[in-house]
Amino acid sequence: MPVTVLLVDDEPLVRAGLRAVLEAQPDIEVVGEAADGAAVIPMVRQLRPDVVAMDVRMPLMDGIEATRAVLRTVDSPPRILVVTTFEEDEYVYEALRAGADGFLLKRARPAEIVHAVRLVAEGESLLFPASVRRLAARYGDNHPPRGRLSEAGLTEREADVLRLMARGLSNAEMAARLIVGTETVKSHVSAVLAKVGARDRTQAVITAYESGFVTPG
Repeated sequence: MPVTVLLVDDEPLVRAGLRAVLEAQPDIEVVGEAADGAAVIPMVRQLRPDVVAMDVRMPLMDGIEATRAVLRTVDSPPRILVVTTFEEDEYVYEALRAGADGFLLKRARPAEIVHAVRLVAEGESLLFPASVRRLAARYGDNHPPRGRLSEAGLTEREADVLRLMARGLSNAEMAARLIVGTETVKSHVSAVLAKVGARDRTQAVITAYESGFVTPG
């Protein structure tokens, strides 16, 4: 089954460019387009895309509010990939805090766009871990910590997994590093997300940074 994508951007040329890049891939299908975040919820409910590629800055409802709205009101919500002009933009960090699974630069090369959509759809690795670390270092202090991870009850191995997640390692890479099987790593990742109260790796890593469990510097 192909990865289905909904494109949301107020610039028609951006949507056209993303559509051309993504539909050139046999395993990706663009199922719809919208010009503003306000249209996202009904389109997500109708089309049930796997991934929403959404501009972070739009005139009526920006990507931050649209992300919050989708995650709050849609059952089994899609993965959300925010699209941005500037890599170290506070809007991007706010979108990630709101629940977006990753971000994509508008100037990205076609291969990077395809990789980002596939990676976010799979949900196995953190997209652009170095950039997320820089965002947390720059803007994380503007927010109160999301609780203390010391109170989450992570085991020593789960804590190791969370640190490796923050570095962007995949399940296979973590398995090789920890000398365990990939299924064991998947179990640890699931336990970390449940204990931290995060829906995905990105949210778990942001929580780790903001709580001081992982240092973003």
